[in-house]
Amino acid sequence: MTRLRQLQQAGVSIWLDTLSRDLLDSGEFTRLVDRGVTGATSNPTIFAKAITESTAYDRQLALLADRGIRDPRELFFALALDDVRAAAGHLRPVYDRTGGGDGFVSFECTPDIANDTAATVEQAWYLWTRLGLPNVMIKVPATAAGVPAIEELTARGVNINVTLLFALRRYDQVIDAYMTGLERRAARKEPLGHVASVASFFVSRVDTKADAELPPGSPLRGTAAIANARQAYRLHQARFHSTRWRPLAASAASDQRPLWASTGTKDPHYSDVRYVEQLIAAGVVNTMPLATLEAFDHHGDPAFAPIDPDDTADDRASTALRATGLNLDQITTKLEREGVQAFSRSYDQLIASIHDRMRGLRP
Repeated sequence: MTRLRQLQQAGVSIWLDTLSRDLLDSGEFTRLVDRGVTGATSNPTIFAKAITESTAYDRQLALLADRGIRDPRELFFALALDDVRAAAGHLRPVYDRTGGGDGFVSFECTPDIANDTAATVEQAWYLWTRLGLPNVMIKVPATAAGVPAIEELTARGVNINVTLLFALRRYDQVIDAYMTGLERRAARKEPLGHVASVASFFVSRVDTKADAELPPGSPLRGTAAIANARQAYRLHQARFHSTRWRPLAASAASDQRPLWASTGTKDPHYSDVRYVEQLIAAGVVNTMPLATLEAFDHHGDPAFAPIDPDDTADDRASTALRATGLNLDQITTKLEREGVQAFSRSYDQLIASIHDRMRGLRP
């Protein structure tokens, strides 16, 4: 049995943190699904790389131009949503086999509206209805404006992948928004069983920021991200075993699974599979870059000690970090802001690239 299959047996859903036309057309995506991949995620940076660095989209762009479609954002939606539909088709057997528990593809709202609740709700609803597939998720950032959008969209029955989560305080708000959205559906006698959601906690970026504030050689370097994520898992366990959750679960509601994002190791001094091995737990998703997925399948340890919800070692690690003067709240707040800014730059680059390509096509 492969290491990926063993990781699945430990209760971890393996999602691929990339999506492109080349990956789909080459058959590689199908082969990855056959090896155990049960989901895929995308974001503006992923699509910027896919579309700007490949000629695979040129023919479709020309066809869209012939139809008079020249708005760069609409062209981006046309290209990217076709990829999402194709990936969802490959993953539909997983969705059906798991009774809607897995097999999802995520597509992100454009980052220019990350701080606008009404615009996020409007665009997410548009994307959801345009795709019209049960095994897609719309990614909504966990900004202050994103939290009420998550509640409203959940109440409408939209599958939401909450992205750019860094802080435990914000995660608690996100869980509350998800539960409130489901409670609103229940009050209207609307079904809950088909609504799915994940909460994407970004991992490696936390270590990058925290390590930069710790002295070289500090034994606390490389501990912040794992401690933060494990505390998030413990928060998930507490909230989704609470008295508030029980009537929703009795009405067939699914819990909002924790998803570990940004799991590619950025510091070469650390193991290239540390953010997979050290975050094993039943009922979580790990969305991996292709290089991380291949590395784990080659030399990862699927039997690495799983997260223990009763273990307070992560609390002690956080206390030790705070004792150095490191302010994790400030770090996670900055990471949220920088995450939106980074996706905005990628989105602007993508739109500019599409605009440049369209200038080369006849009107």
